[in-house]
Amino acid sequence: MFKYRIPLFLQLLAPSYTWKVHTNDKVLYFTFDDGPHPEITLWVLNELKKFNAKATFFCVGENVSKFPETYHEILNQGHAAGNHTFNHLKGWITEDDEYFQNTEKASQLIQSSLFRPPYGRIKPSQAKVLKEKYKLVMWSHLTCDYERNLNINTSLRHMKKAVPGSIFVFHDSEKSFHNLQILLPELLHYYSNLGFRFDVIPDKI
Repeated sequence: MFKYRIPLFLQLLAPSYTWKVHTNDKVLYFTFDDGPHPEITLWVLNELKKFNAKATFFCVGENVSKFPETYHEILNQGHAAGNHTFNHLKGWITEDDEYFQNTEKASQLIQSSLFRPPYGRIKPSQAKVLKEKYKLVMWSHLTCDYERNLNINTSLRHMKKAVPGSIFVFHDSEKSFHNLQILLPELLHYYSNLGFRFDVIPDKI
C-alpha cells in the first residue's frame, strides 16, 4: 500500500528528494519527526542505545525552543538533527515567503543541512528554493504510528520489507507513543537479527 511504502515510480517523479540512501551495505535509516519531547524522545534514545543504533530526528523549532536540553541530548548521543520548520507548517497551504521564514527561524536553533517538509507536503516552488541549502529528505517506509486505530500487524508487515538504504519515519510525539512503543523495539530487534545496522542520514547536499 502507498500509505506505508512509497513505490519506486513515485520516487522517480521527484528525483531531487532523498527517498532512500543509495548503499549496498546492510544499513537502515530510522528517522523521528515532530519532537523533541522531554519524555518520549528520551525513551526513543534509550531504545536506540540498546542496539547501538543511530537515527535522525527532524525537529520542530518550537519544540526545540521549549525543550533545549532534550534536543542537545539527541546530539550528545551521536544522533543527527534535521529541520522540520518552526511551527510544523503544511507547505501546500502556506505562502512561500511564510514557509521560508518559518524554516529559517527553525534553522537558528537547528543547525543542519537536512530538511523534511511536515506531512511530506511541499510546493515545487518551495522545494526549488530550499534544495539550494538543504537536502530534502522524504522516506520509503512510513510506520503510520500517529494513527489512533493503527493495525500494528499491518504496519509491521510492511515495515519488514525494507532493503539496504531504506528510510523509515516514526514520530516522537504524544499521539504516536502508544504505537511507537510497540513498533520501534520490534523493528530494532527484527532488523538487528538480520544483520542490519542503523545510521544517521548523510548530510551532504
